[in-house]
Amino acid sequence: MIERLKDLIAGVWPRLRLRTILFGVLLFAAAMPAIGAISLRVYENTLVRQTEAELVAQGAALAAVAAINWPGAPAPLPRPAAPPEGYFRPEFTTIDLSRDPLLPERPAPVATGRAPDTEALIVARTMAPIIERTVRTTAAAVVLLDRNGFVVSDSDENGDLSALPEVRTALKGQPRTVLRRSGDFQARYRFEWLSKASGIRLHHARPVVVGDKVVAVLLLSRSPRALFRGLYEDRGKFALAAAVILGLLVVLSGLVSRGVTRPIEKLSRASREVAAGGGEVPRTPRTAAVEVRALYEDFRAMAERIERRSGYLRDFAAAVSHEFKTPLAGINGAVELLQDHFETMSAADRRRFLDNIHGDSERLSQLVTRLLDLARADMATPASGVTSDIAEPIRRAVDGERRDDFRVTLTLAPELPRAATPAETVEKVLVVLLQNSRQAGAREATVNVSAAAGEIEILVADDGPGVPVADRQRLFDPFFTSRRAEGGTGLGLSIARSLLAASQARIELEASANGAVFRVNMPKA
Repeated sequence: MIERLKDLIAGVWPRLRLRTILFGVLLFAAAMPAIGAISLRVYENTLVRQTEAELVAQGAALAAVAAINWPGAPAPLPRPAAPPEGYFRPEFTTIDLSRDPLLPERPAPVATGRAPDTEALIVARTMAPIIERTVRTTAAAVVLLDRNGFVVSDSDENGDLSALPEVRTALKGQPRTVLRRSGDFQARYRFEWLSKASGIRLHHARPVVVGDKVVAVLLLSRSPRALFRGLYEDRGKFALAAAVILGLLVVLSGLVSRGVTRPIEKLSRASREVAAGGGEVPRTPRTAAVEVRALYEDFRAMAERIERRSGYLRDFAAAVSHEFKTPLAGINGAVELLQDHFETMSAADRRRFLDNIHGDSERLSQLVTRLLDLARADMATPASGVTSDIAEPIRRAVDGERRDDFRVTLTLAPELPRAATPAETVEKVLVVLLQNSRQAGAREATVNVSAAAGEIEILVADDGPGVPVADRQRLFDPFFTSRRAEGGTGLGLSIARSLLAASQARIELEASANGAVFRVNMPKA
């Protein structure tokens, strides 16, 4: 079940680059402190604005009651059936902890010796029960001032507060909220100093308007919800946020693990096993980063190449040992016979044994030369951008292999394009193919050169006995030959294939009922 779920997820997993994964992880890690600090500040500012909104609502309600009960105030008009534009005027909060100044604690009222406004005193006595019940519920301090800023509500404070900036603004007809220090604040928590709102108190001054005149001012004050108290009251929300953050961290950790860490560890183990001569190349993880996938593919190609090279070296060593052993054994045998019977041996026998030694040494020399050619072909790395006109080297190869008993017919396409293969490679490959045809017993060969579909094609066909079906799979293997008795080394076709492969070209044996047909395809320049 888990494996099927993994395969299902892997099928839709996006192709992410390593830099994308690391950038996302580092960006998130770097942003976490800033996000936390900003979130707390925003949350604390929200608590303060919520307190301001409550004071605004209380002040608006109490100011409306005072205006209706004001002596001589006109009767309130009912709401019109179709309220005009601007009838509803919601009042938004204005306080910002990071922007607004923090004023000193509200001073005590200044004694002036004058009497307060009579109408304001009447309204204050009328509203005293309403204010008392409001204060009991909201825990906000409410003070009623007359039109001159003198305290008229029942309280321990009496005097003039018109010098306060919030009161001055309200006496002009505009409500205002300010931040002031709280004189009776005492820290309850060890880390309460982190909260800017802990030691402040909001003061909201609201005018009481009758007609077009400001007849009084309501001054409300309250401490905002402290940060730590707010955190405790909203602990469920913060617990959910913490769980989401932890979950996101787990997801990111899993992403890094599946995309980078685990694939690299698996590839490291495979590298050690392959280096020890065993093990298998692991499957490329579909959830790994793009760069890690490419690393897996490169490692697989390298391991396959090492395995092919190791097998090639094993076969090469065995074949070379076998190829060298036969002529060396003949030479050693002939030398021993000459050493033991040189005096009693006839001149004809001595000549025959010397000819055998010469023939075997020529075979060894030819074998060494072919081995050097094969090594150069395997290591061939032509420079990029190589282009050549192959018409002339093809003509030279054909002219050089024509014999009285071996006829070669050449057909060249008109306006033959340039090939992305060295001219020397083309000539050497064609010489090898024509020599094989002649040595296999063919009396006639045809060479057709054409160009189509981005490639140049050389088709070499002869009228010889052809290649047996059983030998076709091994025809290009090093040291494979059916003419070993005639001195064949079995390296010519291997050299031709290696030379062509170095230039992204290829050679193939075509199936044919009569003779052998080889097809060489080279990319155009």
